[in-house]
Amino acid sequence: MKSDALKNGMQNAPHRALYHALGLTEEEVSRPLVGIVSSYNEIVPGHMNLDKIVDAVKLGVAMAGGTPIVFPAIAVCDGIAMGHTGMKYSLVTRDLIADSTEAMAMAHGFDALVMVPNCDKNVPGLLMAAARLNIPTVFVSGGPMLAGHVDGHKTSFSSISEAVGEYNAGKIDECKLHEYECKTCPTCGSCSGMYTANSMNCLTEALGMGLKGNGTIPAVYSARIELAKHAGMAVMELVRKNIRPRDIMTQDALMNALTVDMALGCSTNSMLHLPAIAHECGIEINLDIANQISEKTPNLCHLAPAGRTYMEELDEAGGVYAVMHELNKKGLLHTDCMTVTGKTVGENIQGCVNLNPDVIRPIENPYSETGGIAVLRGNLAPEGSVVKRSAVLPEMLVHEGPARVFECEEDAQAAINAGEIKPGNVVVIRYEGPKGGPGMREMLNPTSAIMGMGLGNSVALITDGRFSGATRGACVGHITPEAASGGLIGVVEDGDIIRIDIPGNKIELKVDDAILAERMKNFVPKKKELSGYLKRYAALVSGGAYGAILN
Repeated sequence: MKSDALKNGMQNAPHRALYHALGLTEEEVSRPLVGIVSSYNEIVPGHMNLDKIVDAVKLGVAMAGGTPIVFPAIAVCDGIAMGHTGMKYSLVTRDLIADSTEAMAMAHGFDALVMVPNCDKNVPGLLMAAARLNIPTVFVSGGPMLAGHVDGHKTSFSSISEAVGEYNAGKIDECKLHEYECKTCPTCGSCSGMYTANSMNCLTEALGMGLKGNGTIPAVYSARIELAKHAGMAVMELVRKNIRPRDIMTQDALMNALTVDMALGCSTNSMLHLPAIAHECGIEINLDIANQISEKTPNLCHLAPAGRTYMEELDEAGGVYAVMHELNKKGLLHTDCMTVTGKTVGENIQGCVNLNPDVIRPIENPYSETGGIAVLRGNLAPEGSVVKRSAVLPEMLVHEGPARVFECEEDAQAAINAGEIKPGNVVVIRYEGPKGGPGMREMLNPTSAIMGMGLGNSVALITDGRFSGATRGACVGHITPEAASGGLIGVVEDGDIIRIDIPGNKIELKVDDAILAERMKNFVPKKKELSGYLKRYAALVSGGAYGAILN
């Protein structure tokens, strides 16, 4: 065991003295030391129940012969951080989480880890750390919240976001907005649609790093506590068999994750996180690979915001394994990949049938023959951009219109609220990329305002920033190169015609090449005065098309 180097021999008596100071018995010290990485805090609704999950994991580890020891990971609530400076600090925590977890695990010689994340950046950050550390590791999340209910219809976080747009457009009054406010998020857990948190927790199952149900069992169900106990027991089996993250997160496993991503219609943020996780595994995933997989993978699910079904219904329909079972009917998965169950993907999904074809479409009757995410290229995004195709209205799959250009999210939001955006427009928000923001803010507020004001069938939005998983509509993000790096998006002018062709995977600025060449010759990207962590982050981060990896 790795911890033996800290525990055994006379020379390690000082270490053992400190273990005794923790109240650990000699019996506990002699067992494998299992770090429980807890993202618990009292500000993120998806994390407020993680203390219960951690207690259950500890019990599972102890029952299986290990010694559980808890240490923390930070977490930002994207919803609370949305729409202000705080969102600059969301994506950047992914690397802080990975770095700090690496530091804690290496400094204390843990033999194994159980990761207990839930929301947005914690899951990919801890997956990155798991790949780096490469010691036996299991993931168990806090689970999704239940859907809310307003006027007999289920709701999720995107519902309240769009309700603000409806209020600004005079479609609902303050009383109805307040009702949405009070009823949209009724329990703890990650927000109930297929947003980034639930996307990444589901993909953890597809990668093989989480047990069945990790992505879908609701936070308030007792089955979530049982799952946590089983995760604690499972990590001890991995220790005994010496199965490590890089044995699980192989090239084929990452292709499985991308395939499930396309079938589920996950958040576009998965196109930031999967390449970053792969990078830590020594594997390259580029956006061309994503399109290749999307071309052959049917989209089987339309969960909120793309449709009217929610995570609790996906769980009842059989969860991620049922989706994988459908995909395997056409041989779209690598079934020989190892997982944290100690079994292969094929063994895990055997018999996991689809229990509700209205929630998980049979593969013979998909929503579309292509996946839920598309990568667009063209002169505006020669290195790539990303759109959640499954959440775009059919009439907006191809759109051409005049640009309305804004230098930041706040300016765009003010113009939308003031009714300045007209049908046919393409809203352009720049200097919100990984370097330019910095931190690549999510644009949920402007996209929700567009939908809430009834412009979703006539207005598109593009940005070098990114979107919340709660965003729907013709919204193209991750434009690379970004404005701050000298990308063409930096010279778009009001009135320029932009064409978005999602089926054709194209995004073009339709301005004469000679005019563009002249604009680019005179273009000097804007620079912001930065300090602290954001200054260091901006200096090191790569483009959105490359996973916003720190170089």
